[in-house]
Amino acid sequence: MSDDPRTASDHAPAGPENTAERVALWRALHVLADAPPHVFDDTVGLHLVDPPAGWRGRPDMDAEFSAGFRASIVARARFVEEVVAEQAAAGVDQYVILGAGLDTFALRRPDPAARMTVFEVDQPGPQGWKRRRLDEAGYGVPGNLRMVPVDFETEDWWSALARAGFDAARPAVVASTGVAQYLTREATVSTLRSAAGLAPGSTLILSFLLPMELIDAGDKDGLEASSAGARSSGTPFVSFFTPEDMLDLARAAGFRSVEHVTGTDLGERYFDGRPDGLRPSSGEDFLLART
Repeated sequence: MSDDPRTASDHAPAGPENTAERVALWRALHVLADAPPHVFDDTVGLHLVDPPAGWRGRPDMDAEFSAGFRASIVARARFVEEVVAEQAAAGVDQYVILGAGLDTFALRRPDPAARMTVFEVDQPGPQGWKRRRLDEAGYGVPGNLRMVPVDFETEDWWSALARAGFDAARPAVVASTGVAQYLTREATVSTLRSAAGLAPGSTLILSFLLPMELIDAGDKDGLEASSAGARSSGTPFVSFFTPEDMLDLARAAGFRSVEHVTGTDLGERYFDGRPDGLRPSSGEDFLLART
């Protein structure tokens, strides 16, 4: 599973990235097109994007084609937010979202979000657009939300977090989903090392794409289309990891405990028994690591 199976519409420089828009629309499409019970309920991102009236006619929004992709997106989102809620209940009060895109946690989940300071880390252009849209759509920026603009090519995002009020002496939840495939292996290793240095009791949730040979046969065409779409959008996939490789990297980075969570695990957890047969595509797995 990835965030970019086909090329969609182009955007002005000040707009959201293609992948962030697509994730927001898939999350909404799950609510609008799939039968209840819904795995994840989020139409806020749709309101922020405010696409043209015919957006559901886009090739990448075709309900049948996108079924496995959007199921993976909503399963990922629910899994992450369940971990965040669990940690908030345990007293962790900092949540960092790397590559936040059009994430809407701080708007949709007053509890547990009200008990946490939420740090959204993203590139300056798309984040500035999001801030404007939050105001224009009547949401505003919640008082507990810190929007942290970072040029990942030239800036140290850990330093930017500190400037935004992040306290490295207190535990945090850090989520990096839909990002690792666009980064070099070295950049992911750097992220793991930085996160492993967080205060004891911190948690990292990181998604990663599996190599083609580990993808279910029925999902390989989707991964190939996804890769082609990413290339044509100028953001090619550059990194894939086997589960064993990712666990080894996390252990070497210094995490106290590491766990591999598969997309299949999430499919069984959230989609079993659905009469419509909706199920996540294979290909995206998760590292759950704790300091």
